[in-house]
Amino acid sequence: MRDGFAETLAYMKFPPEHWHRIRTNNGIERINREIRRRARVVGTFPDGNSALMLVTARLKYIVEHEWGKRRYLDMSKLEEMDELRGKAEG
Repeated sequence: MRDGFAETLAYMKFPPEHWHRIRTNNGIERINREIRRRARVVGTFPDGNSALMLVTARLKYIVEHEWGKRRYLDMSKLEEMDELRGKAEG
């Protein structure tokens, strides 16, 4: 348990606003649910390439539409931390 302690708390090096989103994998789970839902509609696939095409098409759809455009993390917080860290070091 002591060996993994630092890894467990690694998310705390990020801004507190990001902690919850780093600890959870809700975004990935949502994408997986969407892909599973579409695969159930299709039923069976003739080969692995057709399944891969379905997954690729679904991911492309997500990226191009509304819920794929939302930002999961506010990167400006990380930029602020880098600037503060740079000023503190030099």
